[in-house]
Amino acid sequence: MFQSSIIEKCKQNDRKAQMQLYNQYCQGMYIVAKRFLKQDAEAEDMVQEAFIKAFSKLHQYQAEVTFGAWLKRIVINTCIDALKSKNQQMVALEEVHLKVVDTDENDKWLVDDAVTLDDIKEAILKLPEKYRYVVMLYIMEGYDHQEISEILKISEVASRTQLYRGKLQLQERLNQVKNGTRY
Repeated sequence: MFQSSIIEKCKQNDRKAQMQLYNQYCQGMYIVAKRFLKQDAEAEDMVQEAFIKAFSKLHQYQAEVTFGAWLKRIVINTCIDALKSKNQQMVALEEVHLKVVDTDENDKWLVDDAVTLDDIKEAILKLPEKYRYVVMLYIMEGYDHQEISEILKISEVASRTQLYRGKLQLQERLNQVKNGTRY
């Protein structure tokens, strides 16, 4: 109830309500942006830009999902667009070269106890971009393949394949960490 009244006030350009909504979500959205962008200032800029987009398109918000989920998607798309514009283009895989990859239900994303969270984050950042984005969206943001395909404008088959290949590279990098060779 409280949330929807703030959103309604924001739709009417109530600056106080917009500031209240911004304060409620800015830290969480910064954390999301920071996962994609290495520099603090860049992440802050993308959060600001995402809020501007959100407020200008607030009339399109229909409460089909939570406001936070809707805003998070805008932040992620804004970050990916920024990365693309910096000539860090994601390499699109040709559909012809893709195969459907189904993982075993027992397959888990487990790592050795010697591997730290920082090691995992560092390994993810070193993945090729075409794998990194899918891995980040799937593991860190919790999106499914349909949502990832919409966000990255790739097919669900490409999402599954890139996740599988990214996971293999990630496991390989983490095994190097575990065995002391680093990467």
